[in-house]
Amino acid sequence: MSKNKVSIIGAGNVGATATYYIAEKVIADLVMVDVAGGMTQAKALDFLHAGPLRGYDVSIAGTDDFARIADSNVVVITAGLPRKPGMDRMDLLKVNADIVKQAARAIVEHAPNAIVIVVSNPLDIMCHVALRSTGFDLRRVVGMAGILDSTRFRYFVAEQLGCALSSVHAMVLGGHGDQMVPLPRLTTVGGVPITELMDAATVARLVDRTRKGGAEIVALLKTGSAYYAPAASVADMVEAVITDRKHLAPCATYVRGEYGIDDLFIGVPVILGKNGVERIIELALTDDERKQLLASADAVRKGVEELNTFFRPT
Repeated sequence: MSKNKVSIIGAGNVGATATYYIAEKVIADLVMVDVAGGMTQAKALDFLHAGPLRGYDVSIAGTDDFARIADSNVVVITAGLPRKPGMDRMDLLKVNADIVKQAARAIVEHAPNAIVIVVSNPLDIMCHVALRSTGFDLRRVVGMAGILDSTRFRYFVAEQLGCALSSVHAMVLGGHGDQMVPLPRLTTVGGVPITELMDAATVARLVDRTRKGGAEIVALLKTGSAYYAPAASVADMVEAVITDRKHLAPCATYVRGEYGIDDLFIGVPVILGKNGVERIIELALTDDERKQLLASADAVRKGVEELNTFFRPT
């Protein structure tokens, strides 16, 4: 048994797959909570049956009882409706805000010392819901977005160049939507910026595909949305917190003046550790990059303003 504990609220495709990926890291015991209790228990048992073959020796429980998240180091909120074809992320706002609000209340009651990782969409807006509903310190609520967007960008670059995925490192800032801001000059292959390895038209095409990466999968699936890469991104964040790895990665965090943006969750580079967002890294952006980031922030702010018309944290 591990002394660390991670709870996942929402045992759908993203939540269950994240549970599996985290289990394989052998860093924490796991609890999945979902209103569909029987299904959640079944998935937990299935994961446990795979343990002897996959080499993880941790506790995995499935339940519909929120009290089981007690003493969690990290709680991940994946609960919510998935995006459907033709559906904008903002269409999910009202229904998912209520779901995240209930999850946040349960965290306050049962796991008041946990770091909260928000995955539910629309991501940046749901971070505001989680923060307001928990009342936690700003750095203890963080959203999973930039790591996912960056790993998609990394794959597209590696595919284009025919190089190893592990050689590519990418940086994507901004809101988790069509106005995200991939940074080609800070995206490298073996330390070489991709702007030195491909022409501007190719770079622009990969940037556009990155922005539409989630929608591309939604369109192919017809019913549902991506979950393997989102779950892997969650597992990466959880590992950084549990192991206090001081991982530098883009995440949705609450900024107070950084990058010229105030009082908003937006994707920026941070240091992730046991205390959550331990530091925000301010990059020296070009005028065009800064303009794109501010435009992305404006789009997120409009969603927050819409949220404010109906949402009350109590």
